[in-house]
Amino acid sequence: METANHHHADSRNTTLHRLKIAKGHLEKVIRMLENNEYCIDILIQSQAVQAALKNTDAIILENHLKTCVADAVRSNQKDKAIDEVMKVFKNSKKN
Repeated sequence: METANHHHADSRNTTLHRLKIAKGHLEKVIRMLENNEYCIDILIQSQAVQAALKNTDAIILENHLKTCVADAVRSNQKDKAIDEVMKVFKNSKKN
């Protein structure tokens, strides 16, 4: 079920902000590795990247549920929308 993007401006701005934070954390991890810094410090920074990405995923999912899935339910395509979301979660378990 692919539809046009339904990103609310607030959600889009928040998502972009969070991704830029994650990018900054990742760049820090790279610099720390290049500078041969202490492993635990690198791991802490790496976990910050992962947390930022998880938070971003949650924002994107919430927006999707409020917009695309809500539209699908209204147009009698709820099963397709649910399958699509479940596929994403099943794929995330593989990683």
